[in-house]
Amino acid sequence: MKKKVFITGSNGLLGQKLVHLLRVDKQVELIAASKGENRISVKEGYRYINLDITDALQMEKSLFETLPDVVINTAAMTNVDACESQKEECWQLNVIAVQQMVNVLTTLKEKQSGYDPHFIHLSTDFVFNGEAGPYTESDRPDPLSYYALSKFESEKIVQQSSLKWAIARTIIVYGIAEAMSRTNIVLWAKGALEKGEPLSIVDDQFRMPTLAEDLAAGCILIFKKGATGIFHLSGKDFMNIVELVQRVAVFFKLNADLVKPIKSNTLNQAAKRPPRTGFVLNKAIAELGYDPHSFEEGLAILQSQL
Repeated sequence: MKKKVFITGSNGLLGQKLVHLLRVDKQVELIAASKGENRISVKEGYRYINLDITDALQMEKSLFETLPDVVINTAAMTNVDACESQKEECWQLNVIAVQQMVNVLTTLKEKQSGYDPHFIHLSTDFVFNGEAGPYTESDRPDPLSYYALSKFESEKIVQQSSLKWAIARTIIVYGIAEAMSRTNIVLWAKGALEKGEPLSIVDDQFRMPTLAEDLAAGCILIFKKGATGIFHLSGKDFMNIVELVQRVAVFFKLNADLVKPIKSNTLNQAAKRPPRTGFVLNKAIAELGYDPHSFEEGLAILQSQL
């Protein structure tokens, strides 16, 4: 029996990677959903639905019609500073839409005998305050920004539901996709350094950047294994943001001297960032067989796609 997999946010970076991996999977019947036109040029191997997840009726209709075995919710408002100034939009997309999705799937589960959908929800390292990273799945969240709060609230909705659920938290996702609405730090740094632009980058924020392919593979492992609970999925290399950009420069043979360290408090960012996140990946490695690339291996994959 094929598993019917429904992906929200299929036009995003992670969404596109999931579509490319799953559309050729013989065990999967794939439904890709995103707002507006399909941005993926390959149209074979899946069905596309134009879906605004904040529209409860649209959401209900799509899930009632398709009755998916697995829903991977990658759709979210992720611009951390924009979430501070557009709180209503952020809450609508990151919290209320998740509640609606959970409600619809719960109703379907109660109405259809034997129907037990697996709901996989994407979250973030920003749910932590960054005082004691790297973090395990059992560490206590303490969000610092409105974006982080919205993601933590959505996690609670998922955990309190009667659905079979999993939460995949991740960190700084990078990679290349078609007609992307937002860039990511690797592509941005590479582009700026190629133009010879000097870059001032924070040296007091530590992360574990994640190749989009690795994150997609982790999400697929979760549903293939029927895994439930929280999983930390990131790259394996821990570094501060200055080092990240310097490593991009070195890898692409660009001028690393253009990269100058600064402190976070000089930036005047609307949203507060956790200083030191990072993940302990032992649970995902042991329970899922998650095997992320090193940062340089990830950059090599990105280079081959460029």
